[in-house]
Amino acid sequence: MKKRLNITIDAELLDKIKRYADKEEKSISSLVEEHFEKLISRKTGLPKGMSLVEYMQSLPKFDFPEDFDYKEEYYKAKAKKLGYEDLF
Repeated sequence: MKKRLNITIDAELLDKIKRYADKEEKSISSLVEEHFEKLISRKTGLPKGMSLVEYMQSLPKFDFPEDFDYKEEYYKAKAKKLGYEDLF
């Protein structure tokens, strides 16, 4: 069963939507309905019932040495990627 929905949007945007719908040979209602379907059916990729925080906490922890120099390693990796690894 379909129900009516009233929305308010900018007049210029409405004109653009009308042209787009005409070009696609669809109604504005069908475009809105398709968009809403996509919004509610998006999958997050998270395990079922797990929040993002819980998922992040479940990831393996990396144990780097105390004297690990992140900045130096970053620049080494960039130099290697660009072909300048002999500078380090």
